[in-house]
Amino acid sequence: MKASYWLACLFAGYLSVVPTSTAATANEIKQQLDAYLWNAAREGNNDVIDTLIAGKYNLNVQDSQGYTAVILAAYHGHSTAVEKLLSAGADPCIRDKRGNTALMGAIFKGEVRIARRLLAASCNPDTPNNAGQTAAMYASLFKRDELLAELKAKGANMDATDVNGNSASSLAEGVIHGQP
Repeated sequence: MKASYWLACLFAGYLSVVPTSTAATANEIKQQLDAYLWNAAREGNNDVIDTLIAGKYNLNVQDSQGYTAVILAAYHGHSTAVEKLLSAGADPCIRDKRGNTALMGAIFKGEVRIARRLLAASCNPDTPNNAGQTAAMYASLFKRDELLAELKAKGANMDATDVNGNSASSLAEGVIHGQP
């Protein structure tokens, strides 16, 4: 059956009563809907995102890398998709398998508008990734000075260090530890 049929079923709230023996198992349907969400976030397809939101789909589902729709939309620069997801209750604080947040991805990619929106969320600004790096370290390393100032104003610790001894303060000065 076509994807639009499954989305229509989801939108109408009928997913739980669609007979799975005719096309796919419930797990296969869920996997396909998860993929629609992630692809819509990656591509900024707000129509699909709106449909999944209206169908009360789980917006925090993570792919094999731990990416959520918010992480994908932020990283790919889709501010409207980020806003829709956050307004619908998606959690901007979820970390991927490397421990990175949507805010870290937005800072890395230079998506300042999206990063500012994510800064307004109630996430801890000092949440580290698996290497101990924080959003402030990303802002320092990639010279996002305006975001670094906003992180500092939000209470980010400029002296927290990663596994190599780097801090937001040292990175801002151009000192990078652990590099050959």
